[in-house]
Amino acid sequence: MFRFLSLSRSTHLFTILGLLCSLFIGEWAQAQKKTKPKDILALPEISREEVIGFALYTVHKNTLKLTAQLYPLLDDEPRTVRLEVDKGNGWETIAKTEVIAAGWTAPFRVEKWDDTQSVPYRVVHADRSYYTGTIHQNPVDKNEVVVATFTGNSIAWQHGGDILRDDLIANVKTADADLLFFAGDQVYHHTRHYNAWMKFGRDFGEMMRDRPTITIPDDHDVGQPNLWGHSGRQSYINGAADGGYRMPVEYIQEVERAQTSHLPDPFDPSPIQRGIGVYYTDLNWGRISFAILEDRKFKTGPASFLADVDLRADHIVRDEYDPYDLDYPEAILLGQRQLDFLNTWGQDWAGADFKVALSQTIFAGGAHIHGKHDGHLNADLDSNGWPQTGRNKAIDALRKSYAFHLAGDQHLATIFHHGVNNFRDGIVSFSVPSIANLYLRWWEPLEPGKNRQLGESEILGDHYDGFNNKVTCYAVANPEKEPNGGNKLTTRAAGFGIVRFDKSKRTITMECWPRNVDISDPKAQQYKGWPKTIHQTDNYGREAVAWLPKINVVGATNPVVKITDDNTHRVVYTLRISGTSFQPKVFLDGRFTVELIAEGKKALVAKGVASNRNENSGTLSANFDTRTINVTSGEIRVDILLNGRISVNGKEMNIPFFKKLVRQSDEPSIIIFPHPNGKTNHVKKVLDICKKLSSNTQLAVQPKH
Repeated sequence: MFRFLSLSRSTHLFTILGLLCSLFIGEWAQAQKKTKPKDILALPEISREEVIGFALYTVHKNTLKLTAQLYPLLDDEPRTVRLEVDKGNGWETIAKTEVIAAGWTAPFRVEKWDDTQSVPYRVVHADRSYYTGTIHQNPVDKNEVVVATFTGNSIAWQHGGDILRDDLIANVKTADADLLFFAGDQVYHHTRHYNAWMKFGRDFGEMMRDRPTITIPDDHDVGQPNLWGHSGRQSYINGAADGGYRMPVEYIQEVERAQTSHLPDPFDPSPIQRGIGVYYTDLNWGRISFAILEDRKFKTGPASFLADVDLRADHIVRDEYDPYDLDYPEAILLGQRQLDFLNTWGQDWAGADFKVALSQTIFAGGAHIHGKHDGHLNADLDSNGWPQTGRNKAIDALRKSYAFHLAGDQHLATIFHHGVNNFRDGIVSFSVPSIANLYLRWWEPLEPGKNRQLGESEILGDHYDGFNNKVTCYAVANPEKEPNGGNKLTTRAAGFGIVRFDKSKRTITMECWPRNVDISDPKAQQYKGWPKTIHQTDNYGREAVAWLPKINVVGATNPVVKITDDNTHRVVYTLRISGTSFQPKVFLDGRFTVELIAEGKKALVAKGVASNRNENSGTLSANFDTRTINVTSGEIRVDILLNGRISVNGKEMNIPFFKKLVRQSDEPSIIIFPHPNGKTNHVKKVLDICKKLSSNTQLAVQPKH
């Protein structure tokens, strides 16, 4: 028999059930709010006094470039923004600019900027919105210059990306960073860059307002999961492996304007295909010369060559493949324009003690496992280990200036010493960890590394990456494979990097810190393997085949030494030495031009300097006070003049053998040949040796200047 509740009793029951449901739904909704924001990219409601969101700036060669980022202006609001500074006499306007509505940016440029002092600035809109900060003085007198580096700014809640960035801001201030570098993926939303960029500014504006900041966009910033820019063409396939950009040109331009318009002027501003701009350039700050590269923009899409290799043209998952079959010499990585830039930049050491390359990612396949702990991948063509020929060209260009490489993108912190012909004959790179790690990767080679230090893990040491590139792993911060009870950021190896350049010691110290630590706390621990210190000269670790005479300098300290091959006329390397002496190495036997450059003084040049397999093969004495340079290198130098006079190692002599050469010479010449006993020349010995010379003696002849 069924029993029916009375109306009053049923009403009470439904009321109770309703209250319980409301309570449950309310608690569930609160839980959802704590874990998954409704729209974290939604622009906040602001007053018109807050319309200026944040600003980025750099100073290079006394030119200040600052870009203010605004929230959308109302139709009746002015489009002009002022830049004011206070040099001690109150605020004065130094520049005005018009707001660009597509992206709401306001770029300023101020030439003849005095970078010897710190100056407060403010950006002003409509005399009611003010954004303040400090243009710092150039830290040229600081012995240690500190660069804080970041990458992978995911804000997705699933892995901790939605937490505050307060720990990063506090640690940057603790480190007293002189420069900030965001290596890419500042934005992960592929269609709402502006909203995500404003969120980036709200998160990091507090530390960017007072420090020069370099931001360079990577693939996610421009709206795609991977990027092979292919010189700007349109991409048509999912994943963009055909090369090019998926988003409209106007979108790409807006992204690059927001993130790079405050950088120094491009080396060559000529646009690429479809009118897309370029921003590769250099920045000298604190006597550190930075090359800011675009290592994706010109890169060839792999589908052009490898469309039928695997399920994805950029992922090699099968074990049976030949890495050399993946190398296509015609495939582009940096491209000739950027290689020409690096050649020019590498030889220009004016006001610089270090050379540092900044780019989105490193020149290696720096991970074996992608996405999940069982996601083994033999080769990833999105990495800059491919194409191998282009990768080797890039490293060769960088090592000629002993450049250190700082990058991100990998979702994995690593230190690699790159090799071209041999292990460790190239540059050292530091890829910093992600701010919040959207996509996990691991470095887990199948074979133990060679030439490891005693007690080091087998994943370190000499290895070949998936493209058979030579890489030596010094340190890696692999994420946990299983939850360990820690928070999501900890288990996913998130963090940031600090690099310290010691100008007196010429050392580079790399630090790799987890999130949510206080680096001022003595108990705070970096990731295992860090800190790691290298010497500047480790960035051209190539072993010497021969040596030039040891350079001793008078009248200048820390001059630049430039070595050029007299046969090919190619620069071997350029380096600002530390002190007044240097032993130049060369990589083949031959003759070389040694150029010494001191700041504010005319260069001294010695041509036709012979190499020697003996490291102690003589001296090259350069005196900037007397403007003289003298080579004593166990060789004989004969100057043949048009009037018949002959000078042997600087002293006029009468030797018939050489007078025969005079009659055959139409112009003044220099003849240099090795001294048979390898010792320094004395005039009497030269006379005896010259009498014994036969026509088979190999002489190097070149015009006398």
